[in-house]
Amino acid sequence: MARNIQLLVIDPQNDFCDLPSDWQPTHPLTGSRMAPTLPVAGAHADLQRLAAFIRAHAAQLDEITITLDSHQRIDIAHPGFWQQADGCAVAPFTPITAAQVRAGDFAPRNAAHLPRTLAYLDALEAKGRYTLMVWPVHCEIGSWGHGVHADVLSACGEWQLQRQRAVHNVFKGTNPWTEHYSAIEAEVVDADDPGTMLNTRLLAALDTADLLLIAGEASSHCVRATTEHIVQHLPRLRKTGARPEHIVLLTDCMSPVGGFEAEHLAFLDTMRAQGVRLENSSQISL
Repeated sequence: MARNIQLLVIDPQNDFCDLPSDWQPTHPLTGSRMAPTLPVAGAHADLQRLAAFIRAHAAQLDEITITLDSHQRIDIAHPGFWQQADGCAVAPFTPITAAQVRAGDFAPRNAAHLPRTLAYLDALEAKGRYTLMVWPVHCEIGSWGHGVHADVLSACGEWQLQRQRAVHNVFKGTNPWTEHYSAIEAEVVDADDPGTMLNTRLLAALDTADLLLIAGEASSHCVRATTEHIVQHLPRLRKTGARPEHIVLLTDCMSPVGGFEAEHLAFLDTMRAQGVRLENSSQISL
């Protein structure tokens, strides 16, 4: 009996890749190199291995889904949204809590945004998953950094022609009022924006897989959050209480954001304990 094998690739985008300079194009306005804004150490090699995996197993991969982190320049998790008490800029990689905002250490640059900002931070912290992080501006919609790593894009293009089916793209993060690490659901749902709510269409598609392979960037954040939500919400697992043994993390095709290595290891340990398989892309047998 034929198996349905699906590959889910989380955010394989230029801004997350530690690309060498010869992979970086020249900006047409400034003439400077268009360097990734949030490079993850090891991501370039991860995605080259992933591209090789796609080419090697193209005939066996029935579906490929690619998620795309997709942000505006003004975003609650970007520096331009925030200022310090003295009006100075807030540096990237600054965590911000509701208590700090109430104390006046940080504030939205637009004072009218304060009530909604505090409501968001309170809701985020009540969930206990993340503290708001001010990231460098990344994956800005329409930018080079938003685009897919060239080798993965090429391999997926070859797969599309060979299999005569399209890659399924899932955009996340377009709402500037909530962080959206997971492709399944935003960290805090915006009741006025269905795009932040549980992505039941994606879950239903992934639920048809007899084998679900997961790769991408970064294992400490978006891969982690998406996988956790899949294990939590996948319909067949919820209905039967089965262990997610048909889900496989391709561990040599993902890396953590620098400074979050402990979160990466904890994620892998937790998923392994729950039944998710951890495999190497060059060794797995499909």
